[in-house]
Amino acid sequence: MRYLSTRGQAPKQSFLQILLGGLAPDGGLYLPETYPQFSAAELEFMRGMDYRQLAFAILSRLADDIEPNDLKALVDKTYTTEAYSHGRMDSDFSQIAPVRKLEGDNDSGLYILELSNGPTLAFKDMAMQLLGNLFEYALDQAGQDINILGATSGDTGSAAEYAMCGKHNVRVFMLSPEHGMTRFQQAQMYSLQDANIFNIAVRGVFDECQDIVKAVSNDHAFKAKYRIGAVNSINWARVAAQIIYYFKAYFAVTGDSGQKVDFSVPSGNFGNVCAGHIARMMGLPIGKLIVATNENDVLDEFFRTGVYRPRTSAQTLHTSSPSMDISKASNFERFIFDLVGRDGERVAELWRAVDTGEAFDLNAAGLKAKVAEFGFVSGSSSHADRLATIRMAWEKYGVMIDTHTADGLKVGLEHRTAGIPLVCLETALPAKFEDSIVEALGRKPERPAGLENIEALPQRVEVMNPDAAVIQAFIADHAND
Repeated sequence: MRYLSTRGQAPKQSFLQILLGGLAPDGGLYLPETYPQFSAAELEFMRGMDYRQLAFAILSRLADDIEPNDLKALVDKTYTTEAYSHGRMDSDFSQIAPVRKLEGDNDSGLYILELSNGPTLAFKDMAMQLLGNLFEYALDQAGQDINILGATSGDTGSAAEYAMCGKHNVRVFMLSPEHGMTRFQQAQMYSLQDANIFNIAVRGVFDECQDIVKAVSNDHAFKAKYRIGAVNSINWARVAAQIIYYFKAYFAVTGDSGQKVDFSVPSGNFGNVCAGHIARMMGLPIGKLIVATNENDVLDEFFRTGVYRPRTSAQTLHTSSPSMDISKASNFERFIFDLVGRDGERVAELWRAVDTGEAFDLNAAGLKAKVAEFGFVSGSSSHADRLATIRMAWEKYGVMIDTHTADGLKVGLEHRTAGIPLVCLETALPAKFEDSIVEALGRKPERPAGLENIEALPQRVEVMNPDAAVIQAFIADHAND
């Protein structure tokens, strides 16, 4: 399997070659040269697999330069019941990423895919735990070390840091908006005392953090000198790992491998729903991919109108689903690459406009109508909507959900099709967004054992201006710590 850049000006490389690098040298994102295909017969055979077997079956097609026995060992090391039962007191721990059917009234075929049972209580753990083990494996193979630079709007940072704790030859520099996360999210990151973890709170919004990561990645001399890698979903391995749970959920809710399933996905940076798009391209019978945004509705606007109009930092709202407070979705470029027929020059042209803050309109090129061929629909949710949805889920189904999952459930129900199972992807446990749960339900969510007073732990964090040169200087000072 070879990987190419969405902008068409980078050499094709293997999975291990792109694993540690993040962005392609031309500023694009990597995708498989062709998507591997699973036939109906293969899907039927996969139906009986557990999560680790599914992971191996899928990743062996995408990472065929990892020796099979090594890949199996990495998968088995990552996906353990012990690692993915943290924080869920009422689930069946015998399976990873369990699917919960919502029973109530005449509803049938409505499900929550529980993805937040990992060590940081968020869906990012599903991929990040694998990424940590892949990094360690690849660095050992190459005899190298790495300085990871990442940006987080809430959950990526803690998931990455927990995955990289104790990994030799790895240092993590994580950027987060100074005021863009809940106290619980901040404490998860800032309370880590490991010497290889560096938290940097940026005086700005997530998009500015992400812009700095891209700017540093595009400084090829600095990137090479300080061995800069990426853990955000610009890293293909993150997206590859997320593909697995779409297959898991599909088999859990169907009895026939030809049956369609719709997925509703809370969306900010487009990585999670992009994995669903790729699963669909690989042959999984997905009907609709429902993109659910919050008040930062750039993606919803695109799927409704065909116009992609990124917002400025000042126009990006701080909401009660803060992990989706994003106005420039990095992984969106991967979908556009497929939409325009994998024309790298066209993608590069479109993103030259995006990088200068301009919009692009696919209607003029006749591409808006083609979006429907990929199964995408969308909708947005407000603070009042998510509180109402949290109350509805609690009163009707006896299930407590977080604010982001509420956005997904609200928009998913708006696009629900009778007779087709609808799976809503869980984003995080409610404990991470306590204030909103109290506002919605008048009660605090349960906290997993050991996290009752996490906000009171000592914290380590540096506060800096949103300036790539300042961040680079800090990395240079600590790159060999």
